[in-house]
Amino acid sequence: MPSVRAFVDNVADFEPMETLVKRINITIYPNSSPGLIAASQEDPWSQAGKYALGWVYFSIILLVATSIIRLYYLWTDKIRRAIYKDEVLEGKNSKTSSPDTDYEMANLQTNNSAVKFFPRAGQLPVEPKADSSVSSMAPLNNAVAMLRWVFYRPIPAIQYKKHQLPFPSAGVVFIVLAALIFVILYCFVPQPLFYASIRYGSPPLAIRAGMLSVAMMPWIVALSMKSNIITMMTGIGHERLNVLHRWGGYICLLLALIHTVPFYITPVWDQGALQVFQSYFSGQYYIYGTGIAALVPLLFLCIHSLPFIRSWMYELFVALHVPVSIIFLAMMFWHCNNYLTSWDYLAATAGIWFVSYIIRLFYLNWTNFRRTSWLIGEEASITILPENAVKVTIPTQVTWRPGQYVYLRMPGISVFENHPFTVASLCSDDFPSEYGEQYRDMIIVFRPFSGFTRKVVNAHEENGPWHTYRAFIDGPYGGMQRELAAFDTVILFAGGSGITAIVSQLLDLIKKMRDGRAVTKQVHVVWALKRPETMEWFKEELRICRQYAPPDSVHCQFFITAAKRHMPSTAHPPTPSRPVSQVFHDKINEAFQGIADKRHSALIREEAGGDAEKERELRAENEDGITALPQAYLPPPKSPKSPRRPRPARLEIPPPEPASNFDFGFPSTPTMLQKNLMRFAFLPSVATKKTGWQTEYGRPDIAFMLRGFQRDFGRRTCVFVCGPPSMRVDVQRCVARMQRQVLTDPAVDEIFLHTENYAI
Repeated sequence: MPSVRAFVDNVADFEPMETLVKRINITIYPNSSPGLIAASQEDPWSQAGKYALGWVYFSIILLVATSIIRLYYLWTDKIRRAIYKDEVLEGKNSKTSSPDTDYEMANLQTNNSAVKFFPRAGQLPVEPKADSSVSSMAPLNNAVAMLRWVFYRPIPAIQYKKHQLPFPSAGVVFIVLAALIFVILYCFVPQPLFYASIRYGSPPLAIRAGMLSVAMMPWIVALSMKSNIITMMTGIGHERLNVLHRWGGYICLLLALIHTVPFYITPVWDQGALQVFQSYFSGQYYIYGTGIAALVPLLFLCIHSLPFIRSWMYELFVALHVPVSIIFLAMMFWHCNNYLTSWDYLAATAGIWFVSYIIRLFYLNWTNFRRTSWLIGEEASITILPENAVKVTIPTQVTWRPGQYVYLRMPGISVFENHPFTVASLCSDDFPSEYGEQYRDMIIVFRPFSGFTRKVVNAHEENGPWHTYRAFIDGPYGGMQRELAAFDTVILFAGGSGITAIVSQLLDLIKKMRDGRAVTKQVHVVWALKRPETMEWFKEELRICRQYAPPDSVHCQFFITAAKRHMPSTAHPPTPSRPVSQVFHDKINEAFQGIADKRHSALIREEAGGDAEKERELRAENEDGITALPQAYLPPPKSPKSPRRPRPARLEIPPPEPASNFDFGFPSTPTMLQKNLMRFAFLPSVATKKTGWQTEYGRPDIAFMLRGFQRDFGRRTCVFVCGPPSMRVDVQRCVARMQRQVLTDPAVDEIFLHTENYAI
């Protein structure tokens, strides 16, 4: 068999050697061997660029489908709000209008009932008509509900001893698996995988995998940027796209390995092919040197972005990820050497990177020369809140939407650290800043742990509360793309500091409800917090919510999880970090003053109208009612022989007199006797129903609560949750099961779920 060198010498007269390429793209001539001709016809190297286009088509289809879904819901939400606003202005909506001569008779038993008493004069309101917009298309609603029934369900985490391996959402898993299956099939299904000899050209399997990995790079970079076209089209924030960025990188690494291995299965130094390579390229370096130079940084990027490594050395990850990515892109330019369409994708990657950074300049508060913060940032103050929380107030001209977050850099505390924080305040003309009419106070509340957040606390302790710091803001980003005001029922779950993502949403929703720009009728807020001092974080915001919300529209339930009721046990429970003492209960009364009005004994006598029997029944009913504040922890009885447990005492406090200062509807400061009684008592349930504010000890039973809310769902319901993983998982399971109501109840069109990352 003639050598490869002799074969090349024979064909050199027909084609200049410089036109040959590194991947042994053998040109076909009349005197070529039959095996080479057959190989070129099966899967020619010159047409391998089609495999890169395959990934492009796959990504575009997914992007367009997601964008269409987003546009559909934005359109229908705006239509429903516009129709509702017109009906309110014209007075044609029976939900918001009544006969001219109507009045409602408030009654202790029926004040919060759907049954109202009207005079005989005038026509009673009719039942509201069903929505006639596109949003009420039953087949489409059912199809979406079935998809949500599947993808809203959380995937259980893998638990090994104290270590836990969480999984992304089912939707992300579906997209990643679809992409993985697509690239694997696109690599291995077309034939041949290898040529009969390396002399006939590079292994087709390696070329397919290489082109697919190169085609993925623009999408991987786009998914990582804070401002990118994918977010603009789909409305999905980069913090949610980042998980696809990571998994895209892992798939790219897999394809790079599939690209590499065939060159070692059929090495180029066999059968004399090495001489061909060396004749084309000068230099004394390893024949696969450019490939190894590109593979090593990609391998490093994927390994150090694994969740447990990233969380272990996050600051190092942030410092190295971008520089190593730039090195990887440069090595890819060197390795691909403009073969086929490889440089087109690499140039697109560099272009997306550059344009995204240019767009990001418009998100920085110090790059706009029209603002006073140009080049110097904003002035920020730090306040320490109860429960060791930190509040950073930044008067700024930057605008934001409810629920968005910003990256905060404070050079006076840490020059290089830049961390995301949710904005807890509302950007509205109703909340001006003392700096001036053009400013709004951007408020950030967080708990300090380690790193930057701990440095903020240390700086406050060293410099005092009157010291100000320069703040450089990058954002805002993220947030909920759909409007809460487009849903008839809104349910907000918060766990601990997760309330920061909900407060601004709640304030904005109440403002729109009062202005007639929201179709929302019922709002339920559930906040689980460890201790009542946490209430002080947003006491003013909650005061505004209760004072200005439409009557009987906002219902808040607070769960104090650090205190538990006494359960019979042979062993004494562990001593809590803060003893349940008089100080503890004093703080409860001060923080939650006015959560629910209590029924006064004079009201019972007034309702009884002198009937002693009826008065006894009402008092007995009051004794048995479930109350708003459960009893605090009671130590075990000293005598184990006594099986009787103390009967909860009842406390009746008259409702407060109207005052200019809002105090959550709490009664005035109770006496010492009343405080002692409250340790053993619940507040009356009728007061909870009347005011809509309730406080309990223990953790919320999310499944039970959602089943109760489900009975009053409107046509469209939104469930919003921001809390620890356990809370998000419980809410996801329940909302997934509730999708069956959309399939069975024609009066329900949609049950939508939005989850926020607890750490942001």
